[in-house]
Amino acid sequence: MNQIQTHRYDNGLVLVAEKIESAQSLAMSMLMPAGSGHEPADQIGVATMLSEMMFRGTESLPAKEHSDAMDDLGLDRSTSSDSLFLRLSAMMIHTKREQALPLLFDMVLRPKLSEEALEPSRDLSLQSLEALEDEPQQKTFIALRQRHYRNPVNRCTMGEREAIEKLTLEQIQQYKKQTFVPNGSILSFAGQFDFEDLKKQVGKLLGDWQGQRDDIVLTGDPLRGYEHITTESQQVHIGLAYDATDDTNEASAMLQRSAIAVLAGGMSCRLFTEVREKRGLCYAVYGMYASNKFMGVVLGYAGTTPERAQETLDVMRNEFVRLGEGIDQSEFDRAMAGMKTRLVMQGESTHARASAIAMDQHTFGSPRTLDELIAQVDAVTLDKLNAYVQANGPGPMTIVTIGPQALKV
Repeated sequence: MNQIQTHRYDNGLVLVAEKIESAQSLAMSMLMPAGSGHEPADQIGVATMLSEMMFRGTESLPAKEHSDAMDDLGLDRSTSSDSLFLRLSAMMIHTKREQALPLLFDMVLRPKLSEEALEPSRDLSLQSLEALEDEPQQKTFIALRQRHYRNPVNRCTMGEREAIEKLTLEQIQQYKKQTFVPNGSILSFAGQFDFEDLKKQVGKLLGDWQGQRDDIVLTGDPLRGYEHITTESQQVHIGLAYDATDDTNEASAMLQRSAIAVLAGGMSCRLFTEVREKRGLCYAVYGMYASNKFMGVVLGYAGTTPERAQETLDVMRNEFVRLGEGIDQSEFDRAMAGMKTRLVMQGESTHARASAIAMDQHTFGSPRTLDELIAQVDAVTLDKLNAYVQANGPGPMTIVTIGPQALKV
């Protein structure tokens, strides 16, 4: 049975660790309150550049030596930034932990952030933005987020070109100083370890770290409505969003996840069957439930051709609404089986569990075990789910389309 233990250090850093007896690996997820929602309004993209510059050496080791030292340990590492956090992730053989953590934590406490690293990091950040032109699906969701979400979580997590072009080294250094702080950060591990040894090592390496950052606060009213982005293309990309319950209401959130599993949980789900298989309207269609402790949103996407775009939108939107008419036993059973399968597979991945328990700590103040999550799935009945979807149909939808012509909404 997996075991989860937590510890809060005097400086406010929270350690969350799930021991998985069968694992020989150890995954780490370190969340710092430095996501795009924390960026100054005129520096959208500073988190992206900071996450890139973290790999370009520390105060104790030049970039090549630091990278070589981690490679010698077989250490798989990455950084990423979302609305709430800048995340440092790592995977290692559990016996390499004592050598690996000092190298990883140096990226947080003492990144070099040098002048020579500034322009290459800027170039890579701008190239990622330019690459969006070849990723219209991702571009659709960015536009949908900007239109549907409230400030500051509506920002593009990759940044804005104008801001990135103007960022100075001093601004990046200042942002790191303000957001790479222990009180507001969460450090999680999943895999094989001795908790007392882990707690002691983390305390030794990070115990003197100081600083605090509060959670973001949502402000203003979102634009919502319909937006069309004109492009000369033989494809049309359709995105839709509407509000749903957030994660803090666990029972309702599980019912919402179950409803979306019926709608979009596999190749026999309603969206795939009705939009793609029966009518052949599009080459891709899916839906998902995105939520945290601030807000919950249901999202939908379809990729199609200009000739089929209007019907694709109409049928797809109707399937979201039609959920409220009821769910039958067979599709309920398939959805629940799929949800349990995904949970079990997540439980076998140390990387997935490290990420999940870190976000649980942020959302609920404590992590949830895999058994607790499975019990929540088991608590969903067909009657409860039907009552939920009948009472919680889609509200006003935000719709974004990218293609040669606007659609009727």
